[in-house]
Amino acid sequence: MPVSVDPTAAEFPTSRVRTRAEAEAYVASVCFKHGPPRLLGVELEWTVHHADDPRRALDAEVLVEALGPHAPPSLVPDSPHRPLPNGSVLTVEPGGQVEISSLPTTSMCSLFGVVDADAEYLRRRLRDAGLVLGDQGIDPWRRPRRILRVPRYAAMETAFDRIGLDGRLMMCSTAGIQVCLDAGEPDRVAARWAAVHAVGPVMLAMFANSPRLFGERTGWASTRTRALLCTDPPRTRPGPVTDDPARSWARRVLDTAVVCLRREDGDWTAPSGISFAEWIRGALPTQPTRDDLDYHLSTVFPPVRPRGYFEVRYLDAQPGADWMLPAAALIALFRDEATVDRVVELTEPVAGRWVHAARHGLRDPELARTAHRVFDLACRRLPGQDCPEGLPARLARFAARRLAEADRTYGGDR
Repeated sequence: MPVSVDPTAAEFPTSRVRTRAEAEAYVASVCFKHGPPRLLGVELEWTVHHADDPRRALDAEVLVEALGPHAPPSLVPDSPHRPLPNGSVLTVEPGGQVEISSLPTTSMCSLFGVVDADAEYLRRRLRDAGLVLGDQGIDPWRRPRRILRVPRYAAMETAFDRIGLDGRLMMCSTAGIQVCLDAGEPDRVAARWAAVHAVGPVMLAMFANSPRLFGERTGWASTRTRALLCTDPPRTRPGPVTDDPARSWARRVLDTAVVCLRREDGDWTAPSGISFAEWIRGALPTQPTRDDLDYHLSTVFPPVRPRGYFEVRYLDAQPGADWMLPAAALIALFRDEATVDRVVELTEPVAGRWVHAARHGLRDPELARTAHRVFDLACRRLPGQDCPEGLPARLARFAARRLAEADRTYGGDR
């Protein structure tokens, strides 16, 4: 779902960013768009493995051959980068993960049909090249290895390596589902922002499926989430939930360290610890431009990122067509405002328990109880919402199975 251009953006200087206040106003206007919740979108990401040995390292040449004319310029600079047959755009992440991004639509049935068809097309192309898609939120076997040789990821790798291994894991080994939801009318944006965060730990726990790394159990239900939260906490932690999320988000963005400085010589490494606000105040030799600020926005990636809409990023990748289940649940819970308010009420006992959800998943009894109520609500809201046939029943069975498995495994610890 591309970010639309706000009418006020034309008033912002295209050359230099002059003041922090000016920058914050621009960020708020670009990242929080108002309007009735209509559009939907998804982005699906997978790790890629050799079919005969999923532990074997993936080479760029093999992936290029498999993707053919759909390979992005980050992998093949002169590629035609053709959309997939049904219009989805294919991109590649630093470690060779593949991602397909839908076009925005108002129809859940259309969205799921198009994306499922493009995902199956991608699977066939990879299968013909001896490759398969992973079905977990993190590569459970291989060490992180970057195959995209572009300045952005080299600079990010340098910055994140100062903190630890998690940055490389996040960039090269993780895979997730992103669901894109409209922010809503002006008087409802704060409530919807609060709800999409409040339900996050529940959704994370229900769909956590990445307990292994380097062949060993990590003790985390979602090792993917652990890696993301530890990559660079000011950049990756959940956003502030306030009465004015646009203003709070803009402040956060300006206070986040710059991780890439685009230069013509190809070295985009940034000095450590200089925020965008400090850059405006003269901490670096040249003043930032609006383009620099736009680019900086793309390097801040919490569990929910405002991009003119809400990009929900807290879901592990799922096997096969099971990506439809969390996507359908979120769409159902955010289609009408009464349901949004009910979500906030139901999730109050577990709101903010991101780390606990990532570590324990449904082992936590409060998360399990809340998940039961939330998914019951989602399943009741799905029928009649332009929903693919049979999907509400699939979601209900999935939730019941996951809760029963958690109860059998951990019930004695409760």
